[in-house]
Amino acid sequence: MNKAIITVVGKDTVGIIANVCTYLAENKVNILDISQTIVQEYFNMMMIVDMGVMEKPFEQIVNELVAVGNRMGVQVKCQRTDIFDKMHRI
Repeated sequence: MNKAIITVVGKDTVGIIANVCTYLAENKVNILDISQTIVQEYFNMMMIVDMGVMEKPFEQIVNELVAVGNRMGVQVKCQRTDIFDKMHRI
């Protein structure tokens, strides 16, 4: 399995989850776990995804997710889990 972590942060608006999930489904990225919260008017979502069968290069998916977020006015980041784990190790 080729796991990655996707985070989405920004002002809440209609369609954030739908747009991100639609993009992932169209690119054969499977959502393994998802958590989202809204604190006052701010949206925060974290997803663990499997990118094992996607056809595009990882870097292209990362850039396209940033573009999806920009269209909605939110910040979308995608990192491989191994890099994420190393960055957050105590």
